[in-house]
Amino acid sequence: MADITKETTIGEILRTTPDVAPLLMEAGMHCFGCPASLGESLEEAAMVHGIDVDDLMEAINGLN
Repeated sequence: MADITKETTIGEILRTTPDVAPLLMEAGMHCFGCPASLGESLEEAAMVHGIDVDDLMEAINGLN
């Protein structure tokens, strides 16, 4: 799995680690089709959706 940080953009996550997409969808981040989301960092997207980015990072790291 590619290294994902809070600063990694949603677009980069989807390109390099598409298996994270279901986890993001489950967390309520259904914005993959939105052009703006592709340039947002994981932290920015989490904030917009009211998701704790640290909890999200823990879940992503648990996929390893």
